[in-house]
Amino acid sequence: MPLLKIHTNQSLDDAAQAALMQKASAGVAELLGKPEHYVMIALNIDQTMLFAGSHAPLAYLELKSIGLANDATSSLSAALCQLVSEALDIDQDRIYIEFTSAERHLWGWDGHTF
Repeated sequence: MPLLKIHTNQSLDDAAQAALMQKASAGVAELLGKPEHYVMIALNIDQTMLFAGSHAPLAYLELKSIGLANDATSSLSAALCQLVSEALDIDQDRIYIEFTSAERHLWGWDGHTF
């Protein structure tokens, strides 16, 4: 049920993409206390993006999950910024993260909703 989308203007080879996605999947599961078999990661590299008038390395993340607590977003932001900063060599002040808490009845899986 957790979904992390990572959009970046950076390039990564196949091995680096796989490593980032595996690390992100395990990290999101741990941070949210959810089983990893529910975690989905989407990685969009080489995107045409501009932030603060610059094409310097940047990333935009979207984390959506059922029951995402308001008081958890600060620690999630710190952990996700560190992960992406290290993996993509992006300054943390060039990373935006959008958090969304989904209602159970608005998230479907396996022909049902949660």
